[in-house]
Amino acid sequence: MPEITRIFESKHVKGRWYAEIDGGEAIKVSVAMIADWSLYTGRVLTDGELEALTAASTKMNAKIRAMKLLDTRPMSRRELTDKLREKGEAEEDIEEAADYLESLGFLDDGQYAGMVARHYAKKGYGPGRVRQELYRRGVPKELWDGALAELPEDSGAIDELIDRRLRGAEPDKRELKRLTDMLLRRGFSWGEIKSAMARYDFTEGTEDE
Repeated sequence: MPEITRIFESKHVKGRWYAEIDGGEAIKVSVAMIADWSLYTGRVLTDGELEALTAASTKMNAKIRAMKLLDTRPMSRRELTDKLREKGEAEEDIEEAADYLESLGFLDDGQYAGMVARHYAKKGYGPGRVRQELYRRGVPKELWDGALAELPEDSGAIDELIDRRLRGAEPDKRELKRLTDMLLRRGFSWGEIKSAMARYDFTEGTEDE
C-alpha cells in the first residue's frame, strides 16, 4: 500500500506543502489538510485514502487559483470560471471553488455589476455601453437593472462630452453628425442625444436615418 515518505514545504513558495508518496509522487497539501488527514512521514494509506487525498488536493488547488485570480482584479462568476477552465481545472472543482468564494463574499455578481456600471458612467459612457460591458463580462441579465439603477439619473456626462468635443464652437451639419455618432458609440440612446441637442439648441443632423 502507498506510504508517505516525507512531508515538506516548497523551497520556492512559502506556505505550500507537499506529501511525497513512495514512488516519487508529491501531492500538494495545506497545513489544515495535514492536520485533518493526520498526515505524517511513514503513514500508510489505503488506495481509497490516496484517491480521496488526491481529489481533495485538486479541489484545494482550484480554490487557491481562484483566489489568486480575484486578487488581480474583480470578476464576475462567469469570468472566473472561464479563467479556471483555461488553466485546466476540472469542471467539478471549478464550480465548487466559485461556490466557496461566493459563500465568503469574495465573488458577488451583484456588487460587481454595480462597480462596472459606476466605472463606465464615470468615464462618460451611457447606459447602452454599460449594458454591453455587463454582457461581455458575463453578468446575469437579471442584475443589469439593479446596477443601472445605482447611477445618478442625470450625471451630466453627455453634456460634458459635448462641451469637450465642441469647445464652445458652433457645429455645422457634418460636425453634428460626427458628434451624434460618437455619443451613440458611447452608449447613449437616440432619445438622450436628442434631448441634449435640444438643450444646446442643436437639432440639425440628429434625426433617425
